[in-house]
Amino acid sequence: MDISNRKIFSTLNPRNVWIPIILGLAIAVLLFMSDDQVSWENLGILFQPARFFPLLIAFLVIISRDAGYIYRIRTLTGERLSWKSSFYVIILWEFSSAVTPSVVGGTAVAVFILMKEGIPFGRALAFVMLTAILDNLFFVLFAPLVLWLSQGDVFSGIPDNIFDRGLPFFFWLSYSLIALYTLVMSWALLFHPRGFKWFLLKMTTLRWLRRFRIKANQQGDEMIIASQELRGKPLDYWLKIICATIFVWVARYLMLNSVMAAYVDLSWGQHLLTFGKQLIMWIVMLISPTPGSSGTAEFFFQQFFQSLLGEYTFGISLLWRLLSYYPYLFLGAVFLPRWIQRVFFKKNVEEVLKEEKDKI
Repeated sequence: MDISNRKIFSTLNPRNVWIPIILGLAIAVLLFMSDDQVSWENLGILFQPARFFPLLIAFLVIISRDAGYIYRIRTLTGERLSWKSSFYVIILWEFSSAVTPSVVGGTAVAVFILMKEGIPFGRALAFVMLTAILDNLFFVLFAPLVLWLSQGDVFSGIPDNIFDRGLPFFFWLSYSLIALYTLVMSWALLFHPRGFKWFLLKMTTLRWLRRFRIKANQQGDEMIIASQELRGKPLDYWLKIICATIFVWVARYLMLNSVMAAYVDLSWGQHLLTFGKQLIMWIVMLISPTPGSSGTAEFFFQQFFQSLLGEYTFGISLLWRLLSYYPYLFLGAVFLPRWIQRVFFKKNVEEVLKEEKDKI
């Protein structure tokens, strides 16, 4: 895993915020110009009076979700991180996710941030990997439940032409791959890391995979180190982080439900349908090649929710991204210089002063 300062700061660069912003705006403009159902009246929803209470709930949900993330990372680290450090970790982690494609992932960046906050490499790697597994497990467990409760209606109203073989086929294929990956990573991290390393090395004995052998050996060693850090954790540790994971993901999805409810009347069934459609859409955003799914999210939001929101679709999609995505671009750009000053300069000065004091 490459966690050199140069590599990480090529990602954690405030100038990177302009790439997803331009992409998102470009796709929004194209949608606006190419869709006959989109007009200035659709865009005007952002400036129309909205129900105050649902919008208040949306803001509270956003704050609660971030608080849940902060609580989870502090609990994951066994409270080795202070609340202030946990805040910086989450803001910068969200920022790195916003400026990199989902398919690339931000594991190295997250490990780097935790290490600079005083968490050793093995523990930092274990916490980041466990976070990814818990997030995937939420999807693996809750997606079938929501599909069953909605009786498959989450696939309704979505044009078939955007998926050659149909959305249900694409969803279940992606779901199976994510479930398999989560199962393998859980087995490797929590139960048998040495068996995982053996498997990687065995696979790279094949002629066309030999060039990956060094990398496979490194990843196997990292898995063993990470696994050792999680052994012997008490039951309440696991219960806390599992409950926190469920909380943050439910809050993430309920934010859109609240925004929709501020402009259109939704029944309880439609709220459940909205929640389920977001789970399905998450699959598409997960494999998006654009930074933070910028552009991709706006396009597929229209495909998924046009039948439910009608003329309000375009305006609500912009408001959804303005609340759920763009704030982390700006927060990251604001707090990144402060974090660099804090972990690279202030701590170094404190260490020098401590050394001088010890000499005296």
